[in-house]
Amino acid sequence: MSNVPKSAFDLAMERLHAADREAGIEEKTLSDSQKAAIAEARSVGTARLAEREILFRDALRKVLEPSEREKAEEEYRVDRSRIEADRDRAIDQIRRGEK
Repeated sequence: MSNVPKSAFDLAMERLHAADREAGIEEKTLSDSQKAAIAEARSVGTARLAEREILFRDALRKVLEPSEREKAEEEYRVDRSRIEADRDRAIDQIRRGEK
C-alpha cells in the first residue's frame, strides 16, 4: 500500500460505504438488461418532458390573459413533476428487479 494521502472525496466515500454496511445496505451491480431498461426509461422520460414543453410553449403563444398564463404555467409544473416522478419510479422498480 502506498503512502499517498487520500482525497476528501475518497475519505467521504469510505465513510458512506461503512455506514451502508452498518445499516445492512448492500451494493448490487446492475445487469446489462437492467442498464438498458434504465436507459430506455430515461429516454422515454426525456421525450415526454420535451413533448410537454413544446405543448406548453405553444399554449403560451396563444394565451394573452395573465390569469390564463398563470394557469397554464401551473399545469406545466404539475405535469413536469408527474412525468419526472413516473420516470424515477420506473427506474427504481428496474433497480429493484420488479420490471
